[in-house]
Amino acid sequence: MGDEVTIYSDGGADPNPGWGGWAAVLCSGTREKEISGGVPNTTNNRMELTAALEALRALKRPCTIQFHTDSQYLRKGITEWIGKWQANGWKRGEKKSQSVENVDLWQPLWEESQRHTIEWHWVKGHAGNEMNERVDQLATAARIAITPTQTIPDDQLLIFARASYLGKQDVGGWAVVTVLPTGEVVEASGRARQTTNNRMELTAVLEGIKLVPEGTAAHIFTVSDYVFQGATQWLPGWRKRNWQKKEGEPVANADLWQAIDRAMRQSRIQWVNAKNQAVPHKALERAAHLANTAAQTP
Repeated sequence: MGDEVTIYSDGGADPNPGWGGWAAVLCSGTREKEISGGVPNTTNNRMELTAALEALRALKRPCTIQFHTDSQYLRKGITEWIGKWQANGWKRGEKKSQSVENVDLWQPLWEESQRHTIEWHWVKGHAGNEMNERVDQLATAARIAITPTQTIPDDQLLIFARASYLGKQDVGGWAVVTVLPTGEVVEASGRARQTTNNRMELTAVLEGIKLVPEGTAAHIFTVSDYVFQGATQWLPGWRKRNWQKKEGEPVANADLWQAIDRAMRQSRIQWVNAKNQAVPHKALERAAHLANTAAQTP
């Protein structure tokens, strides 16, 4: 690489925390270099920091860098916060008693950045920037490459839930495709006004769970982080706090979450984050089509 370098980096975890991937593209004149990697049990922020750190480590000599990231956490951290953190012994808060999160990455990133002259730029993610989209795809591919393939027994019920939401019309559709152990396929869909995409995702899941006989094992496939993390991580805490968040605010869509919680207690549900699948299941694509059709049909 030459002395003047342009870098684009990205990283993320799905779910968050969960399996993660990071990537960067380094450009100098007509030369380009792609780097990427996957990490288990990580977070979005750690992957963003890792991408930046590995990009700078890839440079063998001091360079003048135009660095582009869609992470405000990274950009503000390296340009606004890190000086105070370092001066305070890598502590934060009014009493300087709280350790800086991800300090194991911030410290080497700061050291690496001192070798170079860097201008940090924020770019809006998923807004059509070609290079940002490229590193996003590389990071996603790195994450998927290390995500274990889930083996599902042939004798279990499979539920594929999808939703569609038309914001301008404030209309949503939901659909569920259920594959029985016999191979029989059962489909259901519906439509609602004055709703949200999250409510439609939850409705699809709930309608699918209703088809599960009590005590039966079933796998539910969803592409919604909101549904997946709610069902696998947040539900116990919400229930314990009487359907309030940690901040004391009421849980959104509590009526649907409570119904799902009750239904889950009667069956053996395994949740599958379908976003981690390199090739979507045909039944999931069918559910998406049905949900979209339901939303658009008066």
